[in-house]
Amino acid sequence: MVVRFSPFSLKLSQQPHNHEFSCFSKQVAVSCSYGLKRFDLRRPQILSSAFGGKSNGLRVFVVSDLHTDYDENLKWVECLSNVKYKDDVLLVAGDVAETYSKFVVTMSLLRERFEHVFYVPGNHDLWCRREGQNYVRSLYPYHNLLTAILVPGNFVAILFDSFLRIFLQVDSVEKFNKLLEACKRIGVETNPMVVGALGIIPLFSWYHESFDKEEDITGYRIPSLEMACKDFYACNWPNGLSNGDTSLSLYFDALNDKQTESIKEIQKTCDHIITFSHFVPRQELCPEKRMLFYPKLPKVIGSDPLEDRIRSIHGAQGREHASSCHVFGHTHFCWDAVVDGIRYVQAPLAYPRERKRRMNGGDKWLPFCLYADKKFSRKLNPCFWSDYYSLIPRTPHNTKLAPWVARFYKLKKTIDV
Repeated sequence: MVVRFSPFSLKLSQQPHNHEFSCFSKQVAVSCSYGLKRFDLRRPQILSSAFGGKSNGLRVFVVSDLHTDYDENLKWVECLSNVKYKDDVLLVAGDVAETYSKFVVTMSLLRERFEHVFYVPGNHDLWCRREGQNYVRSLYPYHNLLTAILVPGNFVAILFDSFLRIFLQVDSVEKFNKLLEACKRIGVETNPMVVGALGIIPLFSWYHESFDKEEDITGYRIPSLEMACKDFYACNWPNGLSNGDTSLSLYFDALNDKQTESIKEIQKTCDHIITFSHFVPRQELCPEKRMLFYPKLPKVIGSDPLEDRIRSIHGAQGREHASSCHVFGHTHFCWDAVVDGIRYVQAPLAYPRERKRRMNGGDKWLPFCLYADKKFSRKLNPCFWSDYYSLIPRTPHNTKLAPWVARFYKLKKTIDV
């Protein structure tokens, strides 16, 4: 997830340091107050799951938001063991790379390391602004001939690429289909499948603004969604689809209908089921607006149809014996919480700058082992925000910006008439 508003990345100074929070564990200790200039905040590290060691059965690892357009992130993928995961499953919950070529490289590397790799696209995966000559030319029927004639980078080649971009209108739906084709060619799964006795169900999704049901922050000059969210210009949608309404969320959710029969079979035969998406299914899985550097973030993160579909699979109150789990990504917040009988997990690699500034950077403990020995792993720990909300109820009616957020915004001037 990217917004152009620079302070969006959650920094150490953004963590809740007020009278609402007092949480102690073996890995983290926080005791702070709004009124204090300094506060005690020890940097914890998430401990790898005990399941990350040897196992006699199926192991499932999860990760999201790889963003391998960053060299550091691609290096992290390259450094994953070629031996450790050879019999395991990896779920990749979207935002692999912005460019098609980097996406193929990344997924090929993961496929070489894991027995099974599952994937759902994220918003960055469908950006079209930096695709370059290779992807655009692949759409032209005379690709080989033109490659021989046009030297990359010369004036004629640049004009030709510009012509294709304008008149052939490469769009995000077309790129979505290209990514699925690439996955099929590489051997990456994008459809529901039973592995061992475990059902794994990828779910396509997209966000919509009306997902946000909590009270807005008012009285401050907060940039509009169009100014802050790069999706509004980096994605290119065909007529009838737009970020400005529910059309995209409905379009991508409807694609899951093709898998109805496969999902029913999984429901009948599997005691444990993992669904996964890129986008957020419930607003409670994101910090409150007053805590966020960009308070309008909840308007571009989640989908109501996604949560409805998750409940249609797992049940209104989840499945029995803690056998329901949904993995998501997008917001780059580590999360592990049970809501209405379903466990929701986010384990993002995120951006290099976020790993340096946040309390629990993901390069040392990812991918997270979620399932092994026919059961789900212990809770991801520590998970700062979900731990916080496990102790402190949400108060969305409180629209007073936290001090670490308020300092970035100016109050709107009011004029008495």
